[in-house]
Amino acid sequence: MEWLSGITALTFDLFGTILDLGGSLTPAIAGFLQRKGAAISPDRFWDQWRARQRIEQYQDTLLMLGHSGYLETARRALVYTVGLNQIEVTADEVRGVMDAWRELRPFPDVLPVLERLRGRYALVVLSNGEPDYLDHLVRNRVHWSFDQVISVQVAGAFKPHPGVYRRAAGLLGREAAKCLMVSANSFDVMGARSCGFRGAFVNRYRLPYEDTPYQPDITVPDFTELANRLVQPSAASR
Repeated sequence: MEWLSGITALTFDLFGTILDLGGSLTPAIAGFLQRKGAAISPDRFWDQWRARQRIEQYQDTLLMLGHSGYLETARRALVYTVGLNQIEVTADEVRGVMDAWRELRPFPDVLPVLERLRGRYALVVLSNGEPDYLDHLVRNRVHWSFDQVISVQVAGAFKPHPGVYRRAAGLLGREAAKCLMVSANSFDVMGARSCGFRGAFVNRYRLPYEDTPYQPDITVPDFTELANRLVQPSAASR
């Protein structure tokens, strides 16, 4: 992998890549649905909620409304999803379900791999979250000191808007080709590749990749295999 010799920074997606959204949120969803007497399963409700959140983000970007905040798009998507399933809720109940987003936890393979990569590359978060929310998650939930935490708010749009990746490269003081976007969201890898980043698709969810010229440089099932592919003898000498 000759392209790897030029990589100096890894930019990590947070939601769904480092943080286990489904595993963290499904228990709260299950409790909510049980209290409401809803027939839909927690897993199915989460799939609907997550899909709608992405639509909310895409709509904001397409309509050039700026970055409304990750939690706000999650809240709007929750309101849509309960309506889709004909569940009546109060504003307090919505806030109660949304509280679970403060308690997200990382996948178990994340911290050991970050330790393996420490010192070999700059380790950076590049996330759709708003700065104060990212600060809480990184400090209190991931418990890891990244070299930099970048919110897409600096570009005024959600990923995969090209301004996100170009602005991140500028903030890191690096050419785009020296940055490797690491994400479990294929649209994120595609967006980064289209802007000159290299791309690592962590296919945690066993999903197909887009039919696009902007393919990942590597595809791995988890962080452990990512480290196995990135930690090479030549990398330690840089």
